Amino acid sequence: MTGDFPQQSGAPDEPRPAEDRQHRIRRRAITLLIIVLLIGVPAGYLVISANQSRASGKDKEAKYSATGLTEGWPSKLQRRIYQVPIPHPAWWVASYETNNWKTSRLYVEFETTDVGLSAFLAGIGVQESELKRNDLPIGERDREVTGWTFDGPGTWSGLVHEQKDPAPTREIVVNHDKPGYPRVYVVSRTVP
Repeated sequence: MTGDFPQQSGAPDEPRPAEDRQHRIRRRAITLLIIVLLIGVPAGYLVISANQSRASGKDKEAKYSATGLTEGWPSKLQRRIYQVPIPHPAWWVASYETNNWKTSRLYVEFETTDVGLSAFLAGIGVQESELKRNDLPIGERDREVTGWTFDGPGTWSGLVHEQKDPAPTREIVVNHDKPGYPRVYVVSRTVP
């Protein structure tokens, strides 16, 4: 039986030999490394995550506190709520939404083709013949919010498409300055 197991070099009560300096330094370095990895890595991750979250919050704050139009299409939800079916093709699209306890508004502007304008108007339930020349129904308050000025060159026309609450009322102005490529301005207003 003694051949099956290796012999121990000393009795369990015997003192162990003193640890040499190199071994002690190595053991302490490994212990320190383990502590750094167990505490430092998660702490570093938390700091990075907090900074990313703060940056995301600042981006959202800047987006939602912006005044005036922002380049880009309104969300599908906004287009559905305010019933603004932007046609394809459309470019130079910009939008801005305001909300308060009395009224919510979506401001949209875009450029399209003559066919796109017809499709847009049909999508809201009106015909192009309902546009009245030199009618600019978008009021001063809304012009100040968006920075729109309807005094440039071109043939201007507009209309108001009123609907029963809670469906939105839309004020539309069209600039026909570039033949075949009308520029459309829309204010869609709902009562929450």
